[in-house]
Amino acid sequence: MPNTPLLSLTLALWLCALDAKAQVKPLSGMAGQGKETSVAVDINARGQVVGVIEDEDGRQRAVMLDKVLRELGTLGGSDSFSKGINADGVVVGSAQDGAGRWRAFLYRHGEPMRDLGTLGGRSSYGTGVNAAGQAVGFADTAADDFHAFLVGVDGKMVDLGTLGGNISYAAGINARGEVVGTAALADGYRRAFLYRPGAGMRELGTLGGRSSAASAVNDAGQVVGASEMPDRRWHAFLHDGAKMVDLGALIGYGNSYATGINAAGHVVGTILLGEERRSFVYRDGKMLVHQAGKGLYLTNAINDDELVIGATFFSKRYAAATMQSNATPVVPKGSRDFIALMGFVVTMAVGAVLLRRRYRGIELSKGRMLRM
Repeated sequence: MPNTPLLSLTLALWLCALDAKAQVKPLSGMAGQGKETSVAVDINARGQVVGVIEDEDGRQRAVMLDKVLRELGTLGGSDSFSKGINADGVVVGSAQDGAGRWRAFLYRHGEPMRDLGTLGGRSSYGTGVNAAGQAVGFADTAADDFHAFLVGVDGKMVDLGTLGGNISYAAGINARGEVVGTAALADGYRRAFLYRPGAGMRELGTLGGRSSAASAVNDAGQVVGASEMPDRRWHAFLHDGAKMVDLGALIGYGNSYATGINAAGHVVGTILLGEERRSFVYRDGKMLVHQAGKGLYLTNAINDDELVIGATFFSKRYAAATMQSNATPVVPKGSRDFIALMGFVVTMAVGAVLLRRRYRGIELSKGRMLRM
């Protein structure tokens, strides 16, 4: 796309026209000390927040913020990170054991952190937990592949399979036990999937490209994520169970990805314009894009009180932060020329895609990067 002064002016004027009232506030209890880095990853209806803090030496600590900061510990190793929390404060994430292996964990206050096991391999990663305490994630199999899993209330880990390929990752689960994530097809391309108890896994399609990935699902079964477009860019999507809706991007170029959705169907995510990141909120058929520096640098989740959490980026470090989503966008509904953008990398790394190295994408022992 030509980079003309007129285009730059149009973009600047359009962004200024957005009513980006959302004020970013640091989560002071999760800010870390000195040069520590922190990211807020998930939030429940009670406002309890989970995330991760990384110290100067690169050690990661799973944390939960509920008036006071609580470190959740590990499974005997040095590092851990939390990924999801349900309404009762049950936390899921990943932690190293005494042998240095990453294992999915379930944490309840007052009880020791529980190792959820694997599917016959070395490692596992927890990504989501629902109201019943069912947990999802992905784990090594005996064949040395990652498969999506579901751990029921009985504590048993179930392999959810794939879409014909050898890899799958679960990213979220709702109250009905519906699981979303990404799975490989027989040809190697990856597709967003929805898994329903008793019905199995089905792919959700794309927006015209070859691949897609799902990141979250609400209790109504609405799924969000991102899909490749015919021009190889990525756009955030909302799938209502029948069709995949393109949430767009910005002025027809760039990339966007959706990371969270609440009960009202309001979606949050991130837009990438080259090296620049902008947070967005999508609701009532309109996408509000916050001006650079006015929104979150990493946008991870939204709860039913419209509280959005993630992180800002300043002084070369991330800091956990929050903002309200109550800004009113002024972009006309359906204005595809002025709404289009995304960057959702389908190597879906669940529990980690956060800090530039590990958060918002943790590096696994096999050298793969997966989406959180």
